[in-house]
Amino acid sequence: MAGERGLQKWKWVAFFLAPSLSGLLLFICYPILSSFWLAFNDWNLLTAPEFVGLANFEELVGDAAFWSALRYTVTFIALYVPLVFVLGLGLALFLNRRARGMLAVRTATFLPVVASWVVVSLIWKWIFNPSYGLVNYGLKLIGIEGPAWLFEPQTAVYAMVITSVWKDVGYVALLYLGGLQGISETYYEAARIDGATRWKSLRHITLPLLSPTMFFVAITLLINYFQMFEQVWLMPMRDSAADRQVEVIVSEVVKNAFSYNRMGYASAMSWVLFVLIFIITFVQLRLQKRWVYYESE
Repeated sequence: MAGERGLQKWKWVAFFLAPSLSGLLLFICYPILSSFWLAFNDWNLLTAPEFVGLANFEELVGDAAFWSALRYTVTFIALYVPLVFVLGLGLALFLNRRARGMLAVRTATFLPVVASWVVVSLIWKWIFNPSYGLVNYGLKLIGIEGPAWLFEPQTAVYAMVITSVWKDVGYVALLYLGGLQGISETYYEAARIDGATRWKSLRHITLPLLSPTMFFVAITLLINYFQMFEQVWLMPMRDSAADRQVEVIVSEVVKNAFSYNRMGYASAMSWVLFVLIFIITFVQLRLQKRWVYYESE
């Protein structure tokens, strides 16, 4: 009887989990396994897949477009992550102050986060317009001739970094703000009694106790922006040098899959990106012991 009751219980568990598990298997597990299988095949969406072994990965090693996309991806991350990391922390320290109207300010800083990238790209394409954009107008007032931001690959990367920082800094600041408000005020009271300055309190109390949040921010930013796509797809001016040359890994995947009908090659590129993100995440997890301080320890 006990065995029957146990079996009956698991039947009900399976019944209630079935909708979620079905979606997980159908929309996540099956596509992952399919893409792994396609990475070893040549498939143009019209004919049956043809097994080619490691040919897709061998071609990837000598593909100049892939290495260029990887270079632009790494360049973007190297510029973006430190900027949004530091600016988000500074904004969170400001938002953590007790002042009248601070709730409205917090709401305003988060508004760009919920805005669509289509809307954001249209706004910033106008701001970076070389003829009548606000950026070049401001530079002209101080005697500087502004560049053609979204027309040239050298400047388009900087424009996309600035836009991404503007859009994401509110989200990062909100994460930091949650971490700041979780720090007990007793630490600061003890520091003030000992005569510590604000800088010393920031350095020896705030930053160590905020390090778990900083670690979370760093790891999520790197994972997300190795998969960046919208900025590169929407912001460069069409048929310009920036549009032709500035590519990231995900945009290369999309082009190979849906423009060139090379699904197998695109799948191989996706798995290389997965391995790259996995290695970076693993290294971060290993290094966290050196700089992340958990209060319970």
